[in-house]
Amino acid sequence: MNTPGQTERALRAAVVYNPIKVDLARLRVSVAGAASAAGWDESLWFPTSLADPGYEATRLAVDQGASVVLAAGGDGTVRAVAEVLRLTGIALAIVPAGTGNLLARNLRLPLSSLDESATIAFTGTDKAVDVGVASVTTESGAAVEHVFLVMAGIGLDARMIASTSADLKKRMGWLAYVDAGARVIPTAKPFRIRYSVEGRTDRPAHVSTILVANCGLLPGNMQFLPDARVDDGILDIAVLQPKGFLGWLTIWRRVTWENGVLRRSAAGRRIIDRTESSNERVMTTLRGAGIRIVLEQPQEFEIDGDEFGTVRAASFRADPGALTVRMPADA
Repeated sequence: MNTPGQTERALRAAVVYNPIKVDLARLRVSVAGAASAAGWDESLWFPTSLADPGYEATRLAVDQGASVVLAAGGDGTVRAVAEVLRLTGIALAIVPAGTGNLLARNLRLPLSSLDESATIAFTGTDKAVDVGVASVTTESGAAVEHVFLVMAGIGLDARMIASTSADLKKRMGWLAYVDAGARVIPTAKPFRIRYSVEGRTDRPAHVSTILVANCGLLPGNMQFLPDARVDDGILDIAVLQPKGFLGWLTIWRRVTWENGVLRRSAAGRRIIDRTESSNERVMTTLRGAGIRIVLEQPQEFEIDGDEFGTVRAASFRADPGALTVRMPADA
């Protein structure tokens, strides 16, 4: 908005969209209607491609003076747009059109209404949120940096994502990951790591997977890490060390029953406190602004539900308030 004394400048949005994920004709109608009602100029449009999920498109949007950038697509599109908008102060507006829609879920944004999403983009309020930064050493020895918005993982969860059928994702949505888990978990082998939270002394562990979260809600309203907040400058870490079927059952009970039901009441929280020691043997949770992990053997790596190959070391840190997100006006 213009402050008193400023010269009026036309406001214009840019839409970075995945042409495979969105109904472009419907999206254009929703965006045009919301822009016109808010008194904005005609929006700019930039498609993503298989080779580029949205980095270059977002750079073009920024160069052409976009006041807000709508990311219309799945988690990969949202992450690519966010990575370019990080630290620019230009707001990201999310139009969820993917399988997981992870950041939109954690921010409690509408998931199935183009009109609502478009209205928020032009009339909403801005919120500063954290992003996670992953600096990894690939199996070949290359040093690479990635931004993540919700969660990054090494080990079994990355194998599950790599094994998920693209066709099944189209037909069943996030439930396709359950099918992948049923196939991968029985063959999973724990691996050895050393990790250090916030530069403290290295600790060894024998794990099935380690997850680093900026926020903790997963599809199916699953409260995986219920203390994780998107704006606290802290990463929440889960070290999973299940032994056999009963170990996985304990994790499932913790995530679905304890985190999803018992935590809602004082009596339920007392029950959690009494069972906490047994839970920690299979799922240890930690918190800190950063964590460094060194792997005995290279393992598969994922960010926000997308596979990113194999890594042999990784450092994760929070970048507090680095991304501006457009939220509903009454949020």
